[in-house]
Amino acid sequence: MDLNRSTPSGPWDWRPASPSRWEQPVSLIRLDGPDSLRFLHGQSSQDLERAQPGQCLATCCLTPTARLRGLAEVLVDAKGAWLVITAGDGAVIHQALDRVLFPADQVTLGPLLAGTLIILEGAGAMAEPAMGWQLPGHRLVLRDGECLPAELEAIPALGPIEAEHWRLSQGRPLAPNEISDEVNPFELGLADRVSLSKGCYVGQETLAKLATYDGVKQQLRRWCWAEPAPTAARADTASDVQRPVVGAVLRTPGGERAGRITSSLRLNAGADGSSVWLGLALVRRQALEEPLLVTGEGITLEISIPTEVVAPPVGAGGATS
Repeated sequence: MDLNRSTPSGPWDWRPASPSRWEQPVSLIRLDGPDSLRFLHGQSSQDLERAQPGQCLATCCLTPTARLRGLAEVLVDAKGAWLVITAGDGAVIHQALDRVLFPADQVTLGPLLAGTLIILEGAGAMAEPAMGWQLPGHRLVLRDGECLPAELEAIPALGPIEAEHWRLSQGRPLAPNEISDEVNPFELGLADRVSLSKGCYVGQETLAKLATYDGVKQQLRRWCWAEPAPTAARADTASDVQRPVVGAVLRTPGGERAGRITSSLRLNAGADGSSVWLGLALVRRQALEEPLLVTGEGITLEISIPTEVVAPPVGAGGATS
């Protein structure tokens, strides 16, 4: 793997081989009935009530205080919708929907099913699949038991390290380290999944206040660190070398608390034993302009903005839809 390691930011210049295939497990929930979109509209962050058959809309599944339960795609059809949960605990989300479904709602909530999300990087135009659903952005969802079309099966699949490298570069949050009941969509750069003008929905009051009063206290950032090669004077064992790991506290160069690491990946790239470490972190508002942050062990990390992060809205009228 060529990491372009001339500078600490070099690993972010890496791209998967073109074309390549990225796969991840997802959860699927079917909703049938004339009230399906109205019901989902009230239980998630996106404006779904006016969606038309054939549309696919990205949304967030929220708690009443706007904390994230998970991320989902809503696939709309003439009879209802599929909720494709791409991040988060599908069983928890299914239970939360079932708990607020009333007999008067003309909605049938199906069981929780398993599936696979296929993301194609650098691929050409996709033909309409015989099975599953085609999503925007060269993505395909298959239910368990459905086979990948032969032409897509032939595209090389990313290995675990490559897939994680690409995820971190883009800033795609996952549970439980980024997505949890401690964070809201704006903190994770998901403002494009939130409508502040659609009317009442779970978590709306909290999100509206955050937008109106510029109240987002932390944001997702990516970090990297070039670990030097071991020397004779430096014992290089797991027990005595401090490294940037999940949960590590970050501080500014001046010593102020700045946030915490949420994801960490080691790339073994150097023949001399050196390594590159990458990850994501939730960085406090007052430290967002810092190009460098320091762990408690004195490791200096280079900080940058992931490519897919969308900045939170600021002030009244700054709604995203």
